[in-house]
Amino acid sequence: VQLQASGGGLAQAGDSLRLTCAASGRTLGSYGWFRQAPGKEREFVGAFRLNGRRIYYANSVKGRFTISRDNAKNTLYLEMNSLKPEDTAVYYCAAGDPIISSISTSEGYRVWGQGTKVTVSS
Repeated sequence: VQLQASGGGLAQAGDSLRLTCAASGRTLGSYGWFRQAPGKEREFVGAFRLNGRRIYYANSVKGRFTISRDNAKNTLYLEMNSLKPEDTAVYYCAAGDPIISSISTSEGYRVWGQGTKVTVSS
């Protein structure tokens, strides 16, 4: 499995951006987005299981960010609305087979995209 993230860039507070993650290779059970701000640890943004209906979000992005997927294109999206300066980070898409209790932890994912940088100015 390989993941290729794109779509990052510069934005102002309140703007929207959409990140794309193109997947190739065999399918894994869960896909998600994480981010890492300068000087901070990587943190969970959102994820879903292919065999589930629920999409899990971090509280910090709930109501502003939306994860979606296009199965025909093997592509994962992260729609980010009402961006805030604290959303500034490198965003990573990830794939793996975490157990449901670990879906928000990076340890559950074994394939990572290269990251795409998002910078939000106030």
